[in-house]
Amino acid sequence: MRTVLMVLFDQVQSLDVTGPLEVFTGANTWRTQDGDGPAYDIRTASLGGEMVRTSSGLRITPDEDLREFGVPRLPGGHHPPDPGGPDLLIVPGGAGSRRADPELVAWLRTHARRAERLVSVCTGAFLLAEAGLLDGRRVTTHWAYCSALAAKYPAICVEEDPIFVRDGNIATSAGVTAGIDLALALVEDDLGRDAALDIARHLVVFLRRPGNQAQFSAQLAGQLANREPLRDVQRWIADHPAADLSVETLASQASLSPRQFARAFAAEVGMPPGRYVDRVRLETARRRLEDTADGVGQTARSCGYGTPEAMRRAFLRTLGVSPDEYRRRFRPAALSADTQP
Repeated sequence: MRTVLMVLFDQVQSLDVTGPLEVFTGANTWRTQDGDGPAYDIRTASLGGEMVRTSSGLRITPDEDLREFGVPRLPGGHHPPDPGGPDLLIVPGGAGSRRADPELVAWLRTHARRAERLVSVCTGAFLLAEAGLLDGRRVTTHWAYCSALAAKYPAICVEEDPIFVRDGNIATSAGVTAGIDLALALVEDDLGRDAALDIARHLVVFLRRPGNQAQFSAQLAGQLANREPLRDVQRWIADHPAADLSVETLASQASLSPRQFARAFAAEVGMPPGRYVDRVRLETARRRLEDTADGVGQTARSCGYGTPEAMRRAFLRTLGVSPDEYRRRFRPAALSADTQP
């Protein structure tokens, strides 16, 4: 049975805590349905074992005192975490992680290296970075804090786009619900895809958002336009990636001149129409490579690239990998076996 230790502190983000813990609890339920023992010994701990108040006002009473980590107890006391370190140590985010408690940072610096796997959720990466645990690592965090993390800790390679990043035994996730995606990936590593799929179904979430999937969809990376005609254009782009999506055509749909349309779209969406179209097409192509048996050529045509080479250039420019390599990395083996050229 693997030990999961969740670190708690005042002003922690409650969903950073409860999201992953629900996944690991779900794994225990999945295991015990067939009479097996639980897969994870799940514990929470704070300095002094004191109750913490989350950023939303929820109060959480921990199981353990971090200060007594690895210290044997008297007979009749609770069994402490293994002195060699937990199998999985999770550091959540929240406002408290960005105002680091020096004692908590010192505890992490001393004990976190003993964990077999070390995970941060959202801005929990700031605590690991302050403890010197992320130097030379590839990491991510909530999109709103990526620049701050990179500026404050220049020895870290911060990747702004992925929902989670795994570098050796350290994994970091983007904001809030991305911690659930990372926890599902860890359960899949431990117990297999069937377990992760069953847990995801019970939580009513998508099982497989691959780690390098963007934190934003194209629609969120920009924003929804204020005016209905422009919102209609955004919806039409998403539904028709293979269509003629030139400024002239889109302007006609909005009943504006090309110049008026380009200016209004950029002002309300936050990016020019051409860049928005590029993002929608790339996002659509990624989903189809992950979830369908369509070949690369068919995917390129259905997403508006025209030729596989045009799509290949877009993937290399934005993602650093070819469409074939992207599919190899992020598509389930069962689906990949059915892929046609």
